[in-house]
Amino acid sequence: MLQNVPQMAIAVHAVWLAGGVVTSVNPMNKRRELEHQLDDAGVKIAFCLESLFGGLEAVRETTPLRHIVTASELEFLDSVPDLLAGHERVECPGGVAIADLLSAHAGERVEAADPDPGDPALLTYTSGTTGPSKGAVNTHGAVVHNAEAMTRWYQLGPGDVTVGMAPLFHITGLICHLATARASLTPLLLGYRFEPGELLRLIERWRGTYVIGPLTAFIAMLEDPGFAERDLSSLTKVASGGAPVNPATVERWERATGVYIHNTYGLTESAAPCHLVPAGARSPVDAESGALSIGVPICNTEAKIVDIEDGAELEPGEIGEIVVRGPSVTSGYWERPEESARALRDGWLHTGDVGKRDAEGWFYIVDRIKDMINVSGYKVWPRDVEDVLFTHPAVLEASVVGVPDDYRGESVRAYVALRGGAEATPEQLVEHCRDALAVYKAPREVVFVAEIPKTLTGKALRRELRERD
Repeated sequence: MLQNVPQMAIAVHAVWLAGGVVTSVNPMNKRRELEHQLDDAGVKIAFCLESLFGGLEAVRETTPLRHIVTASELEFLDSVPDLLAGHERVECPGGVAIADLLSAHAGERVEAADPDPGDPALLTYTSGTTGPSKGAVNTHGAVVHNAEAMTRWYQLGPGDVTVGMAPLFHITGLICHLATARASLTPLLLGYRFEPGELLRLIERWRGTYVIGPLTAFIAMLEDPGFAERDLSSLTKVASGGAPVNPATVERWERATGVYIHNTYGLTESAAPCHLVPAGARSPVDAESGALSIGVPICNTEAKIVDIEDGAELEPGEIGEIVVRGPSVTSGYWERPEESARALRDGWLHTGDVGKRDAEGWFYIVDRIKDMINVSGYKVWPRDVEDVLFTHPAVLEASVVGVPDDYRGESVRAYVALRGGAEATPEQLVEHCRDALAVYKAPREVVFVAEIPKTLTGKALRRELRERD
């Protein structure tokens, strides 16, 4: 239960060295969420920030938890950055400081565990948007496979610096930062948590070369007042994953930096990447929707598009569910045989994402199955509308949902956050969409918000938006 601090890397590798299984916990989780995950995973030992010790101590008696090891974000620092100004050390009676453990056992060696590639390395808990979160089992083989895939596909090695943009407690951070830095033998640049100005400073200071993160993080950096003053010339290997990528923001980043953002696709259940756009390649654009391709399946991985109703494989250009199989796909959900059976059928992971592939084998995301909007019997995929909204110069963020409509069944509502200083009316944005989309796809209502609520990976929380009046 740590932020992006060195102790996270130490703790993860220590658990693996000893033959244990890691389950990472979001530091923002509250008591109910903590109790569920610790109990479900059978957690015996926790590593946490000193500031989070009280929350874990409170659930020690209601979960299998027995030992708490504490760490401070102020350790290992030469000086305190502005991001951590005001942070203080916290007394944790009943906990054991990781610094004390390291000091007490300095110089000792442990006989390393020798796990089978099929043994669990991670229990990575899903966001739980459709019910209690469940732990996807990510094996040692999956971790190594995908770390090696990132290393090879983005040509990482001596001279590179991996920028830890995503939280290390998320699958993207665990695989695409921590494990990839280990596989590529590159330094890992950590900044406690994402703050655009601080990350820009660190990239410039330490000459970061490779980064992957949600597109919303790139938008935040572009909008940072100090962006134009930073020297980002070292940052040449850039990718985005965890949330949909719209062409307008990719083009804006490239205009500002000269570097192309490579699209990627993956899930917790596939140990992050299962599709990548190789270094040096550019995503083709779907002529019908204008969406960027998410890439092609990575090495040793198969993917196909199947009919949502009967599971039959579809031809190029046809829309259906994306399914994948390969060495990085989860072996199932921890102690959830029925849910595992639903998600994994004949070795194929059913992703719940709607997409298509073209004749050359490039894949495209349309949307999540559950987010499809039915307007008078016509299917509307929110991504189609959002991509058009992003092309309007006043739009910073946009998310589209379906709302009940007595006449149409559902109608399209767009939530929009405007750029600082920009102006637009709802009517102007509706007209902008009608110029590019069939009339039934255009939003009938535009609601302005300060920002779009998002998950840690930058995905819009459409469920939260649908629940608003």
